[in-house]
Amino acid sequence: MTQCRHDWTVDEVQALYDLPFMELLYRAHSQHRENFDPNQIQFSSLMSIKTGGCPEDCGYCPQSAHHGADLEKERLVEVERVIAEAQAAKDRGATRFCMGAAWKNPNDRDFPVVLEMIRGVKSLGMECCVTLGSLDEQQTRALKDAGLDYYNHNLDTSPEHYENIITTRKFQDRLDTLEKVRDAGISVCCGGILGLGEGEKDRATLLMELANMPSHPDSVPINLLVRVKGTPLEHAEQIDPFIFVRTIAVARIMMPHSYVRLSAGRESMDDATQALCFFAGANSVFFGEKLLTTPNAQADRDMELLRRLDLHPQESQIEQPVSGPVEHALSA
Repeated sequence: MTQCRHDWTVDEVQALYDLPFMELLYRAHSQHRENFDPNQIQFSSLMSIKTGGCPEDCGYCPQSAHHGADLEKERLVEVERVIAEAQAAKDRGATRFCMGAAWKNPNDRDFPVVLEMIRGVKSLGMECCVTLGSLDEQQTRALKDAGLDYYNHNLDTSPEHYENIITTRKFQDRLDTLEKVRDAGISVCCGGILGLGEGEKDRATLLMELANMPSHPDSVPINLLVRVKGTPLEHAEQIDPFIFVRTIAVARIMMPHSYVRLSAGRESMDDATQALCFFAGANSVFFGEKLLTTPNAQADRDMELLRRLDLHPQESQIEQPVSGPVEHALSA
């Protein structure tokens, strides 16, 4: 298998971006075939377990309390509802269930409930991922003990552009949380967003930051900005779809063993763009009609697209429970 590098320079990353388009896709696809089944796609499903009222001021996010997006604040959902949603996602073909809470960091009141949710999802024989904001060491250990597989904490953009998008958290704060997650033995899910008004160098630097981590993120979500009314970035300029495809290809070359996921913004992509992304090395998608608070590609459309492209969903690699785990998890 391909050896991983952790010493990329911005110039080297930019040189990949600058390759002729077909040459870049050829290199990325060759890398992908060497490390993955090129006809297999991993399906994840995402649920917002606590919506709105977030104290962070991320310029792209309708859940921020700083913005005027038309979004009703909601409390933490019930564990039973989470388990039902996870089971429905599994029935549709998802192998990983992801949960997001609009927090700067978990609070003492709700955190034990999230741990119960994780145990319940795991009892269904699914991988589990959460995104809860910043963590301390005690919280990361508790998440690991509950059986959490992945923790999502995106870098969003380059360190240089970061302060133009978020002022309530430093770029280093994100790196510190990711270090705690790795130290706890939890797999890292970490990527970024395109379309935040960043420049070419920002995109290259973002991928360099991801690839130069002590270990590559196990999952790398590449998001396309969903421009939501009431957020500071609602009028951001749309990027060329080929820039997005190039980013997928460069990410695949730089992080050959990572799952590269098409995440937010996929509902606005046509089938040809998605097909190019899959050829360039994307091998994971969010599956379902909603991503936290923004729309996602329809599940039926996804299955039809995979059929037309002769792609197939990845099967779960987790041993299935034998009997009665959900009731036990809810009462644990």
